[in-house]
Amino acid sequence: MISLYSKNLENAVNEISKLPGIGKRSALRLALHLIKQDEANVTLLTDRINKLKSDVVYCRQCHNISDHEICDICANPKRDSGVICVVQDIRDVIAIENTHQYQGVYHVLGGVISPMDGIGIQQLTIKELFDRVEAGGIKEIILALPATVEGDTTNFFIYKNIQDKVPTITTIARGIGVGEELEYADEATLGRSLLARTEFERAYNRNVE
Repeated sequence: MISLYSKNLENAVNEISKLPGIGKRSALRLALHLIKQDEANVTLLTDRINKLKSDVVYCRQCHNISDHEICDICANPKRDSGVICVVQDIRDVIAIENTHQYQGVYHVLGGVISPMDGIGIQQLTIKELFDRVEAGGIKEIILALPATVEGDTTNFFIYKNIQDKVPTITTIARGIGVGEELEYADEATLGRSLLARTEFERAYNRNVE
């Protein structure tokens, strides 16, 4: 427990420490750093944080974070809208984009099916994905969910519901280790996994044998 002599400092530390990966000591260092900053710099930081909450929206089409109703990726005419890469969250979009190996669009589920955590189909954007498939024009779905039990369960559920509606359903190659999150994979490995993606049914059958 850190003993502080200022209630204002203590309150700030308590709030900062609620951020993921930030403990009390790290929060204290950040708070003390902010105290030393010019008021204009602190005002700019708080203004940017407020705008992050008030102005950032989710793309109506792919559910990626965006400043507009349709995100820049979906709105880009150079992207192949007939190829959809299904990912768990926005961090995966960033990881894949950093590889510069993918020119399709995305669908962000917002998680994976995990009954133990109270996450079912209704808590995800799976229905919206199915709606995109039903609208037609999709030639490939890439299932790029984590190589975990929950990720595989979600992959299989999606596959069973779209297998007769999409010509090609692939999954990224298992250059990504089992249990590994996409955001922690190095760009070269992730890029190779995208380029070497395989048909989902073939990969699934190999996993269950």
